[in-house]
Amino acid sequence: MTKHAPEELSLSQRRRSPTEDEMRSIPWLQALEPQHQLRARAALQVGEAKAGDYVVRVGRPVTYWFGLIDGLLKMSNETQDGRSITLIGVPPGGWFGEGTVLKQENYRYNIQALRPSTVAGIPVETFHWLLDQSIAFNRFVMNQLNERVGQFITARESDRMSKPEARVASGLASLFNPVLYPGASKVLRITQLELANLVGLSRQRVNQALSELEQSGLVSIEYGGLRVGDLDALRKAAFA
Repeated sequence: MTKHAPEELSLSQRRRSPTEDEMRSIPWLQALEPQHQLRARAALQVGEAKAGDYVVRVGRPVTYWFGLIDGLLKMSNETQDGRSITLIGVPPGGWFGEGTVLKQENYRYNIQALRPSTVAGIPVETFHWLLDQSIAFNRFVMNQLNERVGQFITARESDRMSKPEARVASGLASLFNPVLYPGASKVLRITQLELANLVGLSRQRVNQALSELEQSGLVSIEYGGLRVGDLDALRKAAFA
């Protein structure tokens, strides 16, 4: 009799309750009133995504509002001719998809893990309950939506940039957004291959672009990541 390998559990089936350390890393949770925080804590779930796993897929109904505890994600969709276009990267501390959750519609994009990642989520029902009950939560979501508009406009402009160093500068600057990613530091743990996946360039072209940016004093390449010295200057370099 042929033995079949056990079927691998989906990300949803691998979910668990978050640890206290993971709870403390969720920016909006700390701002809630105690009674609202209690409800949110009870509803929060965490899943361990492997590199290549999809957190959400185009066409699937929305069930959770997601955030990233650790790792790196990319949001993308496909053109009519089958090309994949990366919209944004999501570093630790980022929460995403609030527009889709608000409208309770099917996803219009994919979210994929670029490395092993710890993903958190709260059910749609809890999200809407918090909107109804918590001013602090409303303020957080409103700021997210406002900032997200600018982020997507910048991402679309980046797609039309011909200079590799401008595209890399734009992609890096977007990962240091203090509103969308309040936990971001001046050092980003990212590989050149991961950055290439986010900005839609080859690893070789990203390497060349990073060398240019480093010579300009905008970034410094460290073991396992990049350090940004002047974020405002990096943003300006994206549109120079």
